[in-house]
Amino acid sequence: MPEVPISPAAVIELLTSEQIIESHEPIAPEADLFSMGLDSMAMMQLLLHIEMRFGLAVSPAEMTRERFASPAALAAFLEEKRLQAS
Repeated sequence: MPEVPISPAAVIELLTSEQIIESHEPIAPEADLFSMGLDSMAMMQLLLHIEMRFGLAVSPAEMTRERFASPAALAAFLEEKRLQAS
C-alpha cells in the first residue's frame, strides 16, 4: 500500500474530518491551530489519528508548540519523521 502523502492539505483534512478542529472558515496551511482550539485533549486525539492515518508514532517529547503550530508546520515535521524512519 503506498504511503499517504503528508502535506498541509492532508493535515487539514485530518483535522476537519475527525472533528479535531471545528472551523466555519477554510483552514489555511499557516493557520494558528492553538488559536483555533487545539488544546491538550485535542492534541491527544490528533496523535491517535496521526498514528492511524500516517503510521507514525509521535512521542510526548516531540510534541512542541512549534511543530504543532500550523498544518504546514505539522506536515513538515511528520514528513521529516517519516523520512528518518525509512
